[in-house]
Amino acid sequence: MLSNVSIWQLLIVLVIVIAIFGTKKLKTIGSDVGSAVKGFRSAMNDADKEPTGKLGDKSEDASFDTTPAEEPTKENHG
Repeated sequence: MLSNVSIWQLLIVLVIVIAIFGTKKLKTIGSDVGSAVKGFRSAMNDADKEPTGKLGDKSEDASFDTTPAEEPTKENHG
């Protein structure tokens, strides 16, 4: 795909991008993308370190024993 692109064409595209966004904006975009990649990598590493098999564990959050009973309606009382 990029085999037909010459260095001059890439330089022209680079000049146009710099003219549109400016060097300061490109620098901040680059640092934002870099920090996003670092965050993604650290999240992936943290996910790998967590033990698996938590699906069978009982949790206090998921307990349905404490849900309130349904209120009786007029139809139920006849």
